[in-house]
Amino acid sequence: MALRNAVMAALLEGPASGYDLTKVFDSSVGNFWMATPQQIYRELERMEGEGLIEATVVRQERRPDKRVFTLTGHGHAELRAFTERPPRHIAIRDELMVQVQAVDAGDTDAVRTAVTERTAWSSARLGHYLRLRERLLQGRGEEEHLARAERIGPYLTLLRGIALEEENLRWYERVLEILERRAALR
Repeated sequence: MALRNAVMAALLEGPASGYDLTKVFDSSVGNFWMATPQQIYRELERMEGEGLIEATVVRQERRPDKRVFTLTGHGHAELRAFTERPPRHIAIRDELMVQVQAVDAGDTDAVRTAVTERTAWSSARLGHYLRLRERLLQGRGEEEHLARAERIGPYLTLLRGIALEEENLRWYERVLEILERRAALR
């Protein structure tokens, strides 16, 4: 998947400046697609050149003018074509997994510290996702939200982010437990 598909999916929320898109990536798309602000701005330029999006200049007082991007008809067609193609299989590339795989020949304390740090990161990420879910539901139950929401894609991907971090936390806890037991045997 190209970054452009994630940007177009984010633009389904409505017109957005590059700055707005970096915030959207942080709060929604970021649970499954990471991109730096620089990558997003470069991609916006390419996409505009290809006619997938168009920019409108918005004049601002006491601030530089900003460009607000929207999907074009061509962009909507491209996004539809993307959803029709079978997705690639997930390829996990996680340095921590390699460290855990090599723990028997490595520094167990350093691996334990890395797992503990990742636990804190995942816990914070899960908390963020749960707050986003509450904000998205706006006091409604899930069924009511699904019945009334204009779009369900953001909710579905948020559920995946929540499930992923919950599973990560279970695995980290298990790894730490096994490393502790193993240390006690030696």
